[in-house]
Amino acid sequence: MSVMNNNTIRTFAVVAHGAPLREVARPSRPLEGTEVMVKTTYAGLCHSDLHQIDGYFSLGGDDRLDLTVVKTLPFCVGHEIEGIVIAFGPDAKAETSVKMGDSCAVYPWCGCRKVNMCGECAEGSEHLCTNFLDKRDIGNGMDMEGGFSSHVVVPHPSYLFPTAGLNMSPGLAGTYMCSGLTAYSALKKLGTPPNGAGDILIIGLGGVGMQGFHMARALFGDYPLATDIRQEALDEVARLGGKCFNATEPKVHKSIKKATANFAGVYGVVDFVGNEKSFALANRVVRRGGQIVVVGLLGGKIDMPLAMLTLKSTSIRGTLVGSLDECKEMFALIREGKIGEIPHETRSVRHINAAIQDLRDGRVVGRCLLKHDWEEWDAPRNASL
Repeated sequence: MSVMNNNTIRTFAVVAHGAPLREVARPSRPLEGTEVMVKTTYAGLCHSDLHQIDGYFSLGGDDRLDLTVVKTLPFCVGHEIEGIVIAFGPDAKAETSVKMGDSCAVYPWCGCRKVNMCGECAEGSEHLCTNFLDKRDIGNGMDMEGGFSSHVVVPHPSYLFPTAGLNMSPGLAGTYMCSGLTAYSALKKLGTPPNGAGDILIIGLGGVGMQGFHMARALFGDYPLATDIRQEALDEVARLGGKCFNATEPKVHKSIKKATANFAGVYGVVDFVGNEKSFALANRVVRRGGQIVVVGLLGGKIDMPLAMLTLKSTSIRGTLVGSLDECKEMFALIREGKIGEIPHETRSVRHINAAIQDLRDGRVVGRCLLKHDWEEWDAPRNASL
């Protein structure tokens, strides 16, 4: 394998669906227009990366949403990206206050940015861009420019968020572009809970759910209720002073209701698991007039009497990451120190396949950050040349 230089981009790529990632090297290309090149320093490992690697989302039973038909091998995933600005396209400098050498988190949900842009992009919902032929998400498994690559090309400087002055561990800022922003946007959709943070239940305390637990305190003034099946995640919530419930306990829904005003249940549930069991729990604990926001993508189907939607006046909705404006709001809260760090660990990017397996097996609490230590990796080989 060639040693990395300014003209070589190295990627841990998907070369076969469901198989371990393999290192692939390719030449860089000249930047065009408003593009910016970022040298990746860290990338977060997300559950949705696993779906892209496997090539499908589960739709329940034997049904699958096949992703292989829209992808060309090899490709790269990874959308929680932090890195250093190293080059600008010819039109980029006039568009930005970001400078060469700045460390930035990358907003990866890029819209079409055409002269006649789609309606969603025009109103600021670039993450929901409908112009699929010109949508330029980073790390979505459609090309080789993702967070598991040594460099990424960002289509416009407005998608860069400088990390200088953020009081957080190196690499963690990138995770806010997916897990943090997804949690923030989901909680905002609940509005203002009538009885404060204790009127909200977080289901699932993985990387995104743990972000939601911290985001709720920033938005609603205190920690929400939380449930998970893993004791280590519940221990972390208890350590912070939150009220938590083990989802494996019999009649856990009754325990949750007892913790709410008048034992009526919670006003809002954010389901960060997104399977049949987690939704069933959400539906049992949400009270009349309440809301369920589904975030998780583990899959399955729901079966419920339609009349109960009317009789309970329940709102059920899905949510997909968040807008660029929501990202700006979230970063303002981070700069103000209102959002605490989630549990995380840092590993070398060269151990990416082991990290992926640990995430599959439920051995990752919070987030796993992959450090792009390519130069350190090359040093022993260079010394022997």
